Amino acid sequence: MRFLFKGVAIDERTRDYILKRLERIEKLVDPVSQFEVEVDKDKQGKFRTEIMVKTPHTLYRAEETTLSIEGSTDMVIDELEGQITKEKNKKHDLKLRGQRSIKKKLVVDESARF
Repeated sequence: MRFLFKGVAIDERTRDYILKRLERIEKLVDPVSQFEVEVDKDKQGKFRTEIMVKTPHTLYRAEETTLSIEGSTDMVIDELEGQITKEKNKKHDLKLRGQRSIKKKLVVDESARF
């Protein structure tokens, strides 16, 4: 896990909050995944939070800008969660579709006993 803070002083409470929220994502991805969290503050005083999750096969990335670090983090985590579950469902559906096509092509001898 890598943190990068640009122009922002993060206290321990905020860091713990980000880590706690990332636990939701850690449950969904491979244990060997790498996390990169970037938080910076723009000239208008808004906080931009970007989180990248690198898994062995895919890269998930989300970014959000709001008035608070916690708000940005929550929105980014929700977006990442949606991306990961969508990808998992897609793989699951493709697997089921393949199984169904194999089952359709399967020919069973009438003399076979089950």
